[in-house]
Amino acid sequence: MAETTKFLLSEDAIPTHWVNLLPDLPGEPLPPLNPQTMAPAGPPDLTPIFPMELIGQEVSGEPQIEIPDAVRDVYRLWRPTPLFRARRLEQALGTPAHIYYKYEGVSPAGSHKPNTAVPQAYANAQAGVKKLTTETGAGQWGSSLAFACSLFDMECEVFMVGSSYDQKPYRRSMMQTWGATVHRSPSTLTQSGRANEGSPTGSLGIAISEAVEVAAQNEDTNYALGSVLNHVLLHQTIIGQETIAQMEMAGEEPDVIVGCVGGGSNFAGLTFPWLRRKLRAGSGPRFLAVEPAACPTLTKGVYAYDFGDTAGLTPLMPMYTLGHGFVPPPVHAGGLRYHGDAPMVCALLKAGMIEARAYRQNETFAAALDFARAEGIIPAPEPAHAIRAAIEEALAAKEAGEQRVILFGLCGHGNFDLAAYDAYLAGTLEDPEFSQDDMDTAVAQLPEGAPSLA
Repeated sequence: MAETTKFLLSEDAIPTHWVNLLPDLPGEPLPPLNPQTMAPAGPPDLTPIFPMELIGQEVSGEPQIEIPDAVRDVYRLWRPTPLFRARRLEQALGTPAHIYYKYEGVSPAGSHKPNTAVPQAYANAQAGVKKLTTETGAGQWGSSLAFACSLFDMECEVFMVGSSYDQKPYRRSMMQTWGATVHRSPSTLTQSGRANEGSPTGSLGIAISEAVEVAAQNEDTNYALGSVLNHVLLHQTIIGQETIAQMEMAGEEPDVIVGCVGGGSNFAGLTFPWLRRKLRAGSGPRFLAVEPAACPTLTKGVYAYDFGDTAGLTPLMPMYTLGHGFVPPPVHAGGLRYHGDAPMVCALLKAGMIEARAYRQNETFAAALDFARAEGIIPAPEPAHAIRAAIEEALAAKEAGEQRVILFGLCGHGNFDLAAYDAYLAGTLEDPEFSQDDMDTAVAQLPEGAPSLA
């Protein structure tokens, strides 16, 4: 009898609720702060750019939150997503480890991002908002929000990080196909953009500043964020819930779960339902967050209150940060070029509940090629980091002569990232790394007057 490669759930298995890990975190959660008063930020600080439904989700202490029927109806277009056993990769590595990956590239936009774009667009549409602004790095988030806005008859304006705007023109075309307006960031359209004209490759922090600035100045316009905030991570937990059911179908429990991290939504979506089980049961898998060596927020950042954007328009958030003024080198994993990380992910790392690891650009693309040549899917540069870590775990199991069950998130395909593969195959891909001078600059840029988290 043939062994199973794909583990598929039916549409009636789409989760009915999102998992809110906030009440399970150890200790009292650190609040975001109003940068003017240094008091905890409340709804009045957020209502100029977010609807009350999402603000409620952001601060909720409920262990789960019901998914609206209208959102679940849209999810049916691509969910549940498949879980694969990477049998051919296992054979190529000669490892006794069992490798599984959850593939989110089957969504209309080709990544995990529509999981939150749809509920965000729906909540804003219900509140009467006519237009959403946002930032995007590699373009996965911008294309996902453009798709979601088209479903609810809303306008969408996207500020795309300059390096990715140049590297990934077809992501821009995708957004425009769904009706979005796309600007290269930094742009001349906003004060935040003009102030950063000296950093032409841009960053997610600059693009966020531009999008927030436009939203705050227009009454019928709100802002949507593709990662970092609690409600965004909440929406992504359908990924992990589905994998729990699918791993039960496979008859195995993971020993380690791996996800790439930029702002944290992909990692949280895969791991948070498993983390809840571990926190409540007292035992469970290891959790490994993987990031670029060029933007090593979790592995080299300082744990402090910092702005979520470059211009300082957002509340201060407790997180590992490389400094809100840091502009990462233009690596091809554009979705991971963010100076900070989700406060919930950072709190877990601070508490020792997850591990973090950083990889250079060339070694991640080497792993991506190994994966593509074994499994057939060309991965996006972002999850190539998770593939690299999964391969290392599998080879460690081989060296130890032990069986190990590895689960990683393949959060998107790389069909729009072939210029990056061209550079790798031509031997011209660079390996920039974060320096001590970068770290010293980051610490010097931290906001004054914020409470210490050391």
